[in-house]
Amino acid sequence: MRVGVIGSGIGGLAIACRMASKGHEVTVFEKNATPGGKIGEFTLKGYRFDTGPSLFTMPELVRELYAAAGESVPSTFTYTKLDVHCKYFYNSGEQLVAWSDQQKFAEECAQKFGEDPANIFEYFKRASLIYKITADIFLFNSLHKVKNFLKLSVLKSLLQVHKIRFYKTMNAENRNNFKSPLLVQLFNRYATYNGSDPYKAPATLNVIAHLENNIGTYLPDQGIYSIVQHIYELALKKGVRFEFNSLVTSIDIKNKKAVGLSVGDTKFAFDSIVSDSDINYVMANLMKHPLKKRFDRLEPSSSALVFYWGIKKEFPELDVHNILFSGDYKREFTNLFEEKIIDNDPTVYIFVSSKMIKSDAPKNCENWFVMVNAPTNSEENWEELIRTTRQNIVDKINKSLKTKIEDHIECEKIASPITIAQDTLSKGGALYGNSSNSIFSAFLRHPNFIKSTKNLYFVGGSVHPGGGMPLCLASAKIVDNEILAP
Repeated sequence: MRVGVIGSGIGGLAIACRMASKGHEVTVFEKNATPGGKIGEFTLKGYRFDTGPSLFTMPELVRELYAAAGESVPSTFTYTKLDVHCKYFYNSGEQLVAWSDQQKFAEECAQKFGEDPANIFEYFKRASLIYKITADIFLFNSLHKVKNFLKLSVLKSLLQVHKIRFYKTMNAENRNNFKSPLLVQLFNRYATYNGSDPYKAPATLNVIAHLENNIGTYLPDQGIYSIVQHIYELALKKGVRFEFNSLVTSIDIKNKKAVGLSVGDTKFAFDSIVSDSDINYVMANLMKHPLKKRFDRLEPSSSALVFYWGIKKEFPELDVHNILFSGDYKREFTNLFEEKIIDNDPTVYIFVSSKMIKSDAPKNCENWFVMVNAPTNSEENWEELIRTTRQNIVDKINKSLKTKIEDHIECEKIASPITIAQDTLSKGGALYGNSSNSIFSAFLRHPNFIKSTKNLYFVGGSVHPGGGMPLCLASAKIVDNEILAP
């Protein structure tokens, strides 16, 4: 079978490997010059930066992909489990270290915030239960084929579905579990892992805490982009053909079947098409599908404003992952999703891979990936918004770290919702497709296929089961299971 894949994000690469390993002839079309989609890298004045996701969880899904391809994970693909998930800085001056050791983390919460350690352990236990209940139903199976609900494991999970707290918001559940407002804020943060609002998103998303705190966080020893590089090399080894600098302009459909795709005036015939492009872009530009009107009404996830800074100084008070929290978290999300602006006191995320990968920055220097959540682009004055937000970030860092960070910025590059949209063809620069700011949007993301169009499938963060590297890999596994199914 001839399979055409649109896009070489992590989902597109994974499905290409899986299909080629089954003996199919696979061609991947990528509009950019390199693979990776939202996962990229660049160097600037001796600093190396990962441009997309910075958190690596569930490495077993990468190992499972290699196994599905009949290969062993190469010895060059190594990663380290982090002792600290994240270091948190609060406006009030408190600091908290989120240790991977749950006992140490619970003791830290008790010492700093007076939280009962039992609340911490119970929370992680509940997050693990949510994962066990939802994994078969939502993560590794299509929600849109009846046969999947007849599996014994799924039926058992359905009997416990009330335990996933889908009827409560993340914030309501977290307030019920912790007495410390600062801990509530910490665990509310997990909504941002798929671009959502913890004051609207269902408490089921607390499952994300399981991936980080019960399974662990990791950093590839060669950087996040090395994940893409290794899967790309696996695809080449399995015979996948790549067409870079090739923007797909249409999916060709005849008699309600996908029969090929076009790159400009050149047509390519395929037996099946798999799209790893943003589903909103596909519906609006590649298919002119009637579903486009429904997509226009859906709320997009958040985007991001990122400053890549080469810092000519080392800051021992920072770890690999760091959060400088807003003083009014609810207001920040109201501004983000309702007012469509960046709060004047934004939560700032700082990722410093050179803490562990020394070659990512010159000696005695650090590479800072500095990000704040941003609304998707809808004709905002981004030049002014970037200028004012940059100053707000600088002021916040200076207050938290007691420094004058502007004196240490040696070089800078900026990514905004505008550039993210241009680079990834995501609607308005949304990082995760549509938001999960309601019960229904959280569980009813676009299917991995369209019933009205045969031989057309979808992978990646904008469709089921969702965004982030683990779920993108899961989407490829789902399509691999479904693509030849009757």
